[in-house]
Amino acid sequence: MDLPHKVGTLLYFFDENDELLLMERKKDPNKGLWSPPGGKVNTHLGESPFDGALREAEEETGMRLKASELHLAGFLSEEAYEASAHWYIFLFEVKIRLPHIPPPHPEGFFKVFPQHQLLELNIPETDRKIIYPLLFKHRGGFFSAHCKCQPDNVFDWRTQQIIK
Repeated sequence: MDLPHKVGTLLYFFDENDELLLMERKKDPNKGLWSPPGGKVNTHLGESPFDGALREAEEETGMRLKASELHLAGFLSEEAYEASAHWYIFLFEVKIRLPHIPPPHPEGFFKVFPQHQLLELNIPETDRKIIYPLLFKHRGGFFSAHCKCQPDNVFDWRTQQIIK
């Protein structure tokens, strides 16, 4: 399907107890769901995924990070997501520990959660079934996965590469 490509980033911040920072989103996409901070890369300005992640970290959490404080943990490609675009999503684990929970943001408010509680939360299904299992299983390494999005919210995922 001939659709535009969009590029996004997701940021995984962990606190001193290894709990994950999530935002309960007030806006679409994922309105009402718990998601990590992140957003679209300004490709029209030539922004790189790393620069987009750094910008999003500052905009949403107030934290000024350096590229050396990010670990590229994963890459996802989504083919024909909602029949509107093909997505490339870069997943970054923040290497430094979260010093405090960020204040509320216009897009939502933040809270930290232990890993065992994530699947009990109201989170996107792809996070529940694909992203979190891959992220935690290959933490410190790298994974790549591709999703062929089908009508009726059917997602055909396949892992393409894992580096330990």
